[in-house]
Amino acid sequence: MANIVPDSFKTDLLKGTFNFDSSGGSTFKLALYTSQANFSTSTPAFTTTNEVSSSGTNYTSGGNTLTNNGVSIASNIAFIDFADLTFSSVTLTATGALIYKGTSNEAVLVLDFGGAKTATNGDFVIQFPTADSSNAIIRLGNA
Repeated sequence: MANIVPDSFKTDLLKGTFNFDSSGGSTFKLALYTSQANFSTSTPAFTTTNEVSSSGTNYTSGGNTLTNNGVSIASNIAFIDFADLTFSSVTLTATGALIYKGTSNEAVLVLDFGGAKTATNGDFVIQFPTADSSNAIIRLGNA
């Protein structure tokens, strides 16, 4: 499976549901999952189905809040960036994640880790790609 941009995000973006401004914009969260089997382009919102277990791992259901670094533009491509996110002192295995709007749970992006990633009584780090027009996690350009 590859990363998925839900159809609801595409339409809600055009309706003004999301604000990626770093100052006064929407709050975004990232939740971790043990399986992405239930995710597709029709995924509308955060779900606890297949979410990483919160029992004894220092992982809280719903994940952690992302630091939004705001919107930029280069080479006619608008893009956003989030700061890398660390889940500290956790024991968990995840195959992917969901970025979603924290106040209303609307899905933004499903991330596929390309296999199971594990942390055992340590840090689990989500490292976002370089924030530029070719690599940023979310980009919008000419069709």
